[in-house]
Amino acid sequence: MTKRADCKPDVSRRIFLQKAVTGAAAAVALTGRGAEASAQAAAQLAASAVAPIRVPAEFAAATAADPIRFDFPMTGAQVFARACKEEGVAALFACPGNYPVVHALASAGIPAFGGRHEGSMAHAADAFIRVTGEIAIASGTEGPGFTDMICAIACANAARTPLLIVASNMSIGAEDTEAGIQLGYQQPTTEGLKKYGKRLITPRRVHEYTGYAFRQLKSGVPKPVHLDFPAEVVSARFKDATELEYFHDKTRYRTESRPHPSPKDIATAVDMIRKAERPIIVSSNGVFYAKAWDALKRFAEKAQIPVVESGAMKGQFSDASPLSANAAPTALASADLVILVGQHCMPTVGEFAFGPDARYIRIDQAHEDIGRNLPIDLGIVSCELAALEALADAVPQLRHDAWVAEIAAAKQKFEDQNAEYYKLGLGYTDAIHPAVIAKELADFLYRGNLPKEQTTVASGGYGIARYVRRELRSYRPGQVMNGAYQYGAIGPDLGYAVGVAVAVQLGVGPQAAYQGHPIVCITGDAGFGYTAMEIDTMAKYKLPVVTIVYNNNAWGTWTQAQREPRALPIHLFQENLRYDKLAEALGGHGEYVTRPSEFRPALARAYQVAARDGKPAVINCQGKKEFWDRATYPPGSLGKIEPGVMSYYH
Repeated sequence: MTKRADCKPDVSRRIFLQKAVTGAAAAVALTGRGAEASAQAAAQLAASAVAPIRVPAEFAAATAADPIRFDFPMTGAQVFARACKEEGVAALFACPGNYPVVHALASAGIPAFGGRHEGSMAHAADAFIRVTGEIAIASGTEGPGFTDMICAIACANAARTPLLIVASNMSIGAEDTEAGIQLGYQQPTTEGLKKYGKRLITPRRVHEYTGYAFRQLKSGVPKPVHLDFPAEVVSARFKDATELEYFHDKTRYRTESRPHPSPKDIATAVDMIRKAERPIIVSSNGVFYAKAWDALKRFAEKAQIPVVESGAMKGQFSDASPLSANAAPTALASADLVILVGQHCMPTVGEFAFGPDARYIRIDQAHEDIGRNLPIDLGIVSCELAALEALADAVPQLRHDAWVAEIAAAKQKFEDQNAEYYKLGLGYTDAIHPAVIAKELADFLYRGNLPKEQTTVASGGYGIARYVRRELRSYRPGQVMNGAYQYGAIGPDLGYAVGVAVAVQLGVGPQAAYQGHPIVCITGDAGFGYTAMEIDTMAKYKLPVVTIVYNNNAWGTWTQAQREPRALPIHLFQENLRYDKLAEALGGHGEYVTRPSEFRPALARAYQVAARDGKPAVINCQGKKEFWDRATYPPGSLGKIEPGVMSYYH
């Protein structure tokens, strides 16, 4: 009876709607507007009966719930979660799976974000770290879930990101059974993609190995750390501390001390700088993680040395400074002394644009890595912050006016070239050219009503990146995240955007002063297809991401098959796909841009929606694949120069 009673209102409602639709259709027919108008009226009435997209009430309840301070008795998962909380882990990114561990981490008060795909969420954790410098965790479940994370782990490894990967791993008791045959595969799978890894098999050592993990994450050159937890470890129960091995406070199992440079090396470096006419500093990841941007500024300004950036994040040195050489690619070959600071992933000879006669000083924490790939003239083993402070203290006031003027001239030449590309792009009116997107976005972010320091950017895409990166600028640490650093994975961009947006919304690290503001993500239509479902993740957590999709109906590889009719379709999509409608269907805002004049207003609307409503927005920019053809549509596909704003892999 209860079931029938519960159904009655729905039955009555359906009958009412059917009558209403029929009546409306008949009324329209009588007016002479015909069957087409009748169908439209019916569709409008039917659409009005569809329940709106909404965020479940449980999200607000979770935010209001008090964290749990775990104490004995504890499970293995709770021991791990408590240590992570005490270590200051700033965020957790996961999909369902590895339940005891992720539930314990969330309950302990670590901000937790659940997405649509383990790989995307691991990319999100990576990006979060790249723009905050703080530790985040990505969690997966054994088997396919963990396998989905491999690309993200490889990206984090190439970017030298201190990402903590945790995953469940069946049970020790099921080892060598058909169900548990995958048990031993996790650690070998990430071999070569991590700094440290361990499959925990002895429950009482769970805290000991947690200490091992954080010792690796928070010292030396960073890379991912991978722990996997069989069921016996996470479910083990401990009555008190005597049942755990090495249950020490973090001050006992690791140190905050960092290596300092030798006075002899600093003296040699200062002598080399005094003799150089055109010295330049390359600031990379290590400067960011050491929070050494103030020391970098003091050193560069005292010795009047230009600075160019490489790395997985940009902004350690402001592009507003006359000493910034990020947008002066043609000047790099003139440098006679290159000071590499925190360049953990070294280019090979010829990858950077410096001339063959340049001398090199490298500052790095890994003694054994100095001299690898690129021969150096002086190696300094030191924490980046300590070395920059020592150099700033020791170097005399120097002037390199002619060199700074050369940098300024190269900047102007570069900006003139960008303006030329923009003018060419405006001439193509049947679609939107990437040069227009690049210039209009830069004007909006840096030369409009927004403070130029405000908006953090997740820089992705492939062909579109060759244009947009030329116009992106950084005015404070972590303002631009370089998604493709050292590992050109196509598709992580919306996953990266989740992590960047979480960092800004939480106001973590250098994002604190810009908490709550929208972020911008740039991607291509090929990449969008990989991680587009994370728009739902953005919508449900109210992450204001403005995603710009360059939609040219093809992979960027299509030019390699344009004379192969049977192979060409491999590289092509359906034309004029409505990615903006997908965004709307997932709870976001959509804009469709088909002409140059439409982009800037669409960008303003999308940014306003993101800022006002906390909704993600997708601007679907309709281009054409032929824009990469230099002969037909100059300037065509652009090249790049490393390092600096054009940098893609460095």
